Amino acid sequence: MPIPRPAPGRAELIDQLVHTRIAGNVATPRENNLSHYRLLANGDRHFWLGLEFGDRWNDEQDVLAVMADRCGVIDDPEYRAGQDIIDPELTVGALDRMASVLRRAADGGERVLFATGHPGGLLDVHRHIAEALRQAGCDIVVIPGGLQADGGLVFQFADVAVLEQGATLWHTHSPGPMTAILDGLLREGRALPQLVVADHGWAGCAAQRGIPAVGFADCNDPALFLAEEEGTMEVTVPLDDHVLDPRFYDPLTAYLLSAAGL
Repeated sequence: MPIPRPAPGRAELIDQLVHTRIAGNVATPRENNLSHYRLLANGDRHFWLGLEFGDRWNDEQDVLAVMADRCGVIDDPEYRAGQDIIDPELTVGALDRMASVLRRAADGGERVLFATGHPGGLLDVHRHIAEALRQAGCDIVVIPGGLQADGGLVFQFADVAVLEQGATLWHTHSPGPMTAILDGLLREGRALPQLVVADHGWAGCAAQRGIPAVGFADCNDPALFLAEEEGTMEVTVPLDDHVLDPRFYDPLTAYLLSAAGL
């Protein structure tokens, strides 16, 4: 389905994000957010999303402070249960920053790799961006064939790298699939991407390996926000990454591409 044209303006998009719960009062509860912040701070690498934090974020309250600043969750550490939020103003602000990165890639005709660990929600977002960048002269990276990771096959569907297991596209936080792609490109003597547009461990792995990366992340996945705070990720857009209908993301995608002049 084509994304809406003309693209929504800022105020219209904010209303739509809140209405669809992509931002505003999101479905992810406060208890889940705080649990994930604590697990990251305690060194659980599942929540590091392929990044290396050492002991820099071993205080849950420091993680919460960054998430309040970059994502808009409630900043009161005593608020332990109930509704939490993503500030839609921060979502749109991050989209504007991502648009600048996409514009740079288009102007430079860069090699760009797309990947998602949330194919049920974000596949079309990535697909539309890839199509727009190709039309603008970018080289959309084709990944090597036959790659495997985490017990599944890593392949591309509509220009977007995904993990497949048992004929099903998998939701994954793992950095393993992106590791397989980057190592596979090097084995074949091919150039690495100049930009990665992704989410979850796909984005974190690329950023950790020094590749410029932008991505999308939910309020219960703090790693990419911490990476942007440290300068490892270029941009992380806060949003609920799997709402009821993937078509709800179409206005967001249209806004992003319009802001990038694509």
